[in-house]
Formats: sequence, C-alpha cells, structure tokens
Amino acid sequence: MLTSIVWASHSKETALGGEVERMSRVDTAWLRMDTEANLMMIVGVWFIRPGIGLEALRERVQARLLQYTRFRQKVAEDALGAQWVEDEDFDIAHHVRAETLRPRRGLSREALLQARVGELAATPLDARRPLWQFQLVEDFEGGQSALIARIHHCIADGIALISVMLSITDGGQAPPKRQQQPRDDQDWLSDALLRPLGQASIKAIKLASAGAAKGVETWVNPPHPVDGSLEMARLGYQAVSDIAAFALMPDDSPTSLKGKPGASKKVAWAPSLPLDAVKAVSKGLDASINDVLLSCVAGAIGAYLAERGEDPAGKEIRAMVPVNLRPMDKAYQLGNRFGLVPLVLPIGIANPVERLYAVKARMRELKGSFQPVLAFGLLSVAGLLIKPVQHAMLNIFAKKATAVMTNVPGPAAPLKFCGATVERVMFWVPQSGDIGMGVSILTYAGRVEFGLIVDAGLCPEPEAIVERFAPEFNKLLMLALMLPWGGD
Repeated sequence: MLTSIVWASHSKETALGGEVERMSRVDTAWLRMDTEANLMMIVGVWFIRPGIGLEALRERVQARLLQYTRFRQKVAEDALGAQWVEDEDFDIAHHVRAETLRPRRGLSREALLQARVGELAATPLDARRPLWQFQLVEDFEGGQSALIARIHHCIADGIALISVMLSITDGGQAPPKRQQQPRDDQDWLSDALLRPLGQASIKAIKLASAGAAKGVETWVNPPHPVDGSLEMARLGYQAVSDIAAFALMPDDSPTSLKGKPGASKKVAWAPSLPLDAVKAVSKGLDASINDVLLSCVAGAIGAYLAERGEDPAGKEIRAMVPVNLRPMDKAYQLGNRFGLVPLVLPIGIANPVERLYAVKARMRELKGSFQPVLAFGLLSVAGLLIKPVQHAMLNIFAKKATAVMTNVPGPAAPLKFCGATVERVMFWVPQSGDIGMGVSILTYAGRVEFGLIVDAGLCPEPEAIVERFAPEFNKLLMLALMLPWGGD
C-alpha cells in the first residue's frame, strides 16, 4: 500500500508588497515542529570560485533576496497561531555574516567545514529576527569561498527556495508580480522533485491530490460552522482513516540508524560523480538514472552497517521522499506545498545488480499504486497541537522510515554569482520527529552530488557511508562496461 502525503500553503503574499499577514496553518505547523533533536531548517552550501567578499554578498542579498518581503519579516506567535510582521529593525549584518573555520588538529579544511555545517544545522535561528541566515567563509580553500545558507522551513519548501536562489544569481530576475508569468529559465525545475517517480506516478499523485484539495482548502480556511459542519465531519473521518492506513504500514527494519536522536548533527559529502557516466550505466543496465543512484545509496548504507557488525541481510529501510505539488508557474511563491512518498531501499542485498533490479521493481510498484492521505490533517494539524501529541503523531513517521531523502535535478550549466562561478551546490532538508538521517542527491553542472546529514549519536561517522557511494557506483560501472554495446 502506497501513501501520498500532501501539504499546501495558501499564503496570499508572493514576493512584493508588505502587509502584516497571518501565517498559513501548514507554515505554522513547520514553525512549531522544531525540537531539540531536529530543527526545521533547510541547510545548503555553495562553493564559489574565485572567492567573493562579504560586502559583495551583502549587496547582492540586499538587492535581490530582500525583494521577497518574507525575508524582511519576522514571526510573531499568538494564541491563534502566528503572523508575518515587518522587522522594523532589520539589519543585513545580522543575516549575512562572515564565518571563520577554527583549525583543529588532524582535520582538513573540508572536514572543518563539514563540522561547522553540522553545528549550524543544530543551532536555532534567532526567533527575534527573520528566520534565515547566510554565513560566508571568504577564503575557504584554494581561492574558493564557501557560502552556508540556513532558511527555516516555515518560509518555504525546497522547490520554492531553489527558485529564490536562482533569482539571486548573476542574470537572475526579480520575483514576478502576481499578474506576471515566471521567466523561461525556470523550465529545468518542472516536476523536479516528482521526476524520480515517473510520469504515471506524477499523474496519479495529482489526481489523488485533486480529490483532497477541497479538504485541504477547508482545513486552511474553515467554512462557516453551520454550512461547513458536514464537510468538516467528512474531513475528520477521512483524516482518521488516512492516519490508520499509514499506521498499518509495517515498521522499518531495526538498525543502529534508528533510535532516539539527540541535539548534535554531523554532515558529510562525497566526491561528485560525472552525470554522463551515470547515464551510461543506466542505459547499459536498462534502469533509470534514479534506480542507479538509489541502488548506490542502499548499497552504501548496507555496507556501512555490515562493517559495524550488523547483518543487513533481508533488511529494507524507507526514506520519505518529497514530491512537488506546486504548479511550476508558481515556483517563485513562498510557503509549503509538497507531498511525501515512502521509498523502500533494499539495504540487505549485497549483489549490486540484484540490488539495482530490486530498486527498479520497488520504483515500479511506486508508480502503479497510490492511496492518497490527507497529511495536512496528519502533520500540519500535528504541528498545531500540544507538543506531546504533536511528537506522538510525528513519530508515526519515525517508526515507518529511517531517513528523509531529496533527489533534485539542478541546472546543467554552472551558475554565476557576483561574477564568480558556483562550482558545487549541496543542500539538506530537515528530519522531523525521531528520524535521524537526511540523504541528498543533487545533479548540478554535469555532476552528481551526494550528501548526508545525521544524528551524531546514531551515526557518529557519516563519512563512512558517503565514502562508499562511489565504490558502489563503480561496481555497476564496471559491469556496464563489460556488456556488449550496440551501435544504437
């Protein structure tokens, strides 16, 4: 049984104009989902060459990012939820800051940066100010700068933030006004987060979510108590049914990667892979690019567990994968509108080919079966309840999944920023409840980036997982090169 879980944001603001505005219920949910173990921040890193200066960065952010009024607004909570309020004391220096990596014996500059990103991922943003911050390591390594970005999930989901970050690069345009159509250079974003599921899956999710759309609207804007009583009763029954259906899904296989996370995070990333090589393997082994990459993720996790003395044979874990439900001509609008589907990773299959085709079969199952769930009534309502009830509902997910995973295709050509080249891009989404692992796969400028963020107690050496990603891919590459190639 497959479950599609849907959130929606119905904020009236797009980018320009500055009224005080009540935060949508779903965005309020993300605001209140922060826990000591998991902060609801999207964290990203850009590597920029040649390095840029702090003043140039501040000027660009001032000129481009602040055209989105959300980035000048702070959050004011009240008895009814929260509202967006203009920060009358806004100071760019509080949000765009210099970062210095303190040397530690035996650690490379890259390891120092990874450690610092992990620390920042576990450090709350200042609730007295707009909930975002950029930190620049001006002289990172070999003439590069490293830009660390942290943005609270209540501001926007990943698909909207990708559009925002594109708009601040060289040649990027200001956010369109409500009546304008978005620019053509966002075409690569179309169905970005949905692409791993295939077109049949996309249609299934959209058809399913269309049926729930009226329900979501009702949760966001409740009808008149008399006129809407039957509708609210129907939605209540539907929410209970959906929660029950999800709860009946078998729990994830027990591994050391599951457990009660603490307040410390670690981040690691692997050397990038050439996208052309991944395409060649997918063609040679008759699998999709996503099948190949997900098989490598499963293999890396399984090998890591085996080396720690855990037998992964026969085990499978789930990763909750976000799928975009926002019309792409609205990609510039902030707020949250996405769904999640549970993706099974066969970590217990050691043979790389057998594992690849197991992943392919799982993807086929995913494409052919969907049961829509009104997750607005599961997670966003959970975010508005008292903390113990919220945590209990969120931990339904923790029992069913080991990780949150993003798989996003980025621009084919390198971006320019303040006259320099953005050489590498990575980002991670937060993990909710007691989920302690986040996996990110991003294609950018002809390369595939693989990153990991983990709870430090559950996975003290995330580099031991990421360093296995390339070897797992190389096994498939070697097999593909040994196959007879026709002149097709």
